[in-house]
Amino acid sequence: MSSAPYIEQLRKQFPILQQQVNQHPLVYLDNAATTQKPQSVIDAICDYYQTSNANVHRASHALSNQATGLFEASRLKVQHFLNANYSEEIIWTKGTTEGINLIANVMSAQLQTGDEIIISAVEHHANIVPWQMVAQRTGAVLKVIPLTAEFTLDIDAFKTLLSERTKIVSITHVSNALGIVNPIQTMIALAHQFDAKVIIDGAQAVAHIDVDVQALDCDFYLFSGHKIFGPTGIGVLYGKKALLEALPPWQGGGEMIDTVTFTKATYNKLPFKFEAGTPNIAGAIGLGAALDFVNGLDLARCHQHEQQLINFTQQALMQIPNVAVFASEVQKSGAISFVVKGEHNSDIAMLLDAQGIAVRSGTHCAMPLMSSLQCNGTIRASFSIYNTLEEAAAFITALKNVILMLQE
Repeated sequence: MSSAPYIEQLRKQFPILQQQVNQHPLVYLDNAATTQKPQSVIDAICDYYQTSNANVHRASHALSNQATGLFEASRLKVQHFLNANYSEEIIWTKGTTEGINLIANVMSAQLQTGDEIIISAVEHHANIVPWQMVAQRTGAVLKVIPLTAEFTLDIDAFKTLLSERTKIVSITHVSNALGIVNPIQTMIALAHQFDAKVIIDGAQAVAHIDVDVQALDCDFYLFSGHKIFGPTGIGVLYGKKALLEALPPWQGGGEMIDTVTFTKATYNKLPFKFEAGTPNIAGAIGLGAALDFVNGLDLARCHQHEQQLINFTQQALMQIPNVAVFASEVQKSGAISFVVKGEHNSDIAMLLDAQGIAVRSGTHCAMPLMSSLQCNGTIRASFSIYNTLEEAAAFITALKNVILMLQE
C-alpha cells in the first residue's frame, strides 16, 4: 500500500510530522481539533515579528504601513477564498466560538418573547450555549432539529419547525463529532422562505469542502484559522454587507469608533465596527499564508485522497469485532467516530498514544449529541491532506492490538 508521491511531498512541508512520539513515528489523527502548520505559515508569522511588527491602522510610519498592508491583504485572501462580494464582509475574530457569540449578542436586540431560534442535534457547544443565553435573556424559544435513525438531520422535522416565528437558524456545515455533512444549501433555502437569518458554523468544513458563500446564500458563515493550517487565535466571520451594516457593534474600544465624546460615540464603517482593540495581526497574516498554501494545492487530488482515507479506515473499523462506527452509511468529511464495546474511550486513546497515534476521545464538545447517541463519548479519528494510507493502516493495526491487550 503506497500513498501518492504528491502527498509524500506535501508532508515534507509540515515540520511537526517528522518527529517520533513514545519512540514511534507520529500518526496525527486529531485534525478536527486542530491542523498542523506548514513551514510557510510558520515563516510568515516569524517574518512579521522580525520585520514588520507594528500596530495596524493607527500610525503613518513605515512599519505600521507595512503591517497594515499585510493585515488587509489577508482579509482580501479570505474574501476570495469564500467568494464574498466585499472585503468589508470579512470580520476578524478569535475563532468560530467568538464569531457565534458576536452574532448572537448583536442579533439579540431583534428578538422578542416567543421568537424562535433553530439549531440542530449535532451542534458543537459553541453553537448551543450562546443561543441558550440569548433565549434566556430575550424570551425567545430554542428548538432543535432531531436526527434520523441514520444519524442525518431530519429535514422533514426541520420543515415542521420552521414558521413565521423563526428568526434565526444556526447550524453546522460538518459535524465535528461525527463528520457528517449537512445539506445546508437546502436548509438555507427553506429557512429563507420564512425570512429567517441563517448562520453556518463552517469550522469543520473549510479544510475539506469548497465554500462559496454567494452560492450558498447564507447570511453568516464562520470558521477558525487553526482548522485550516493557520494559527490559533484567529477566525473569520463572514456576513452579508447590508446585514452587518444594520447590526450594532458588540464590543467598544479603539478602532471600532469614528468619533467619541464623553456623552456619545459614532461608529466606524465595516469591517472595523466589529473589530474593537488591537487585533491578532500575526494571526491574520498567518491565516493569509495558510490560504496561500491551500490555493497552491491540487485540491481535487487532496479531496480524493481524504475520501480514500475515510473510506479505507471506516471499512477497516467495521471489520473489527466489538467496534461500532457511528453514521457509517452517510457521507462524511474529515472524521470518523466510533466506540469499542465494553471499553472506556480514554483507555483506548491513551494506549494508542503509547504507540504514537493521536486520536481524540470524549464528548467532543457535543454532550447533547452524545446523549442522543446513548453513549458517554466516542473515539474520533480525523484526517487531513497530509495523512497517508500507511498511517491509516498503522492506526487500525494499533487499535486491534489495544483491543486484544484490554481483553486479555
